[in-house]
Amino acid sequence: MSRRGPDEKRLRPPPGGDFWVFGYGSLLWHPGFPHLEVRPAHVYGYHRHFCIYSHRYRGTRGRPGLVLGLDRGGSCWGLVYRVPAGEAEEVVAYLHEREMTTEVYDPRWLHMRTREGPVMAVAFVVDRGNKQYAGRLPLDRVADMIVQGDGDRGSCQQYLENTVRHLEALGLSDPTLRRLLRLVHARIGRETQTHLEWPQEVQRSQPS
Repeated sequence: MSRRGPDEKRLRPPPGGDFWVFGYGSLLWHPGFPHLEVRPAHVYGYHRHFCIYSHRYRGTRGRPGLVLGLDRGGSCWGLVYRVPAGEAEEVVAYLHEREMTTEVYDPRWLHMRTREGPVMAVAFVVDRGNKQYAGRLPLDRVADMIVQGDGDRGSCQQYLENTVRHLEALGLSDPTLRRLLRLVHARIGRETQTHLEWPQEVQRSQPS
């Protein structure tokens, strides 16, 4: 079980100012909240991988899926979104409902590097003490669970495809996820195609 209580895990942005949110999974292609600016960003000390069992949104109790978490070690490219101060309360409530229903994540303020300069952004880091934490599963096992996972918000396969395609479109290729996508497509007899046009709002914010 998680060792931190609900109040300790509540996202608390700085009062009276804009704040940044880091997206590394579904927030890349479906942020769902108002923002003024978006930039590619790089964080050290954490990496993205499929380490969270999903029993509702991307799977069921009988056939669990897997979703991404930000876990200790390595580094990770993603996007940071600047949330206007006037929308802070609404965005915090939205993110809490979306990400924290089972408290599998721990919102943390992390230093991010962007081309325009460093920012401090909140990132949803996986809580290794939560029962949904899957740890580091073999890639073949991850592929099998992604093939079977299907829940209230769609399939794990769609989740993986959307993440890989948007990373590719942003020029932020993740070799491990690309290899995983090939394994998944091999299991269902599909060819892997990841080309996607740049999202319009980040066309002028490409990493150097």
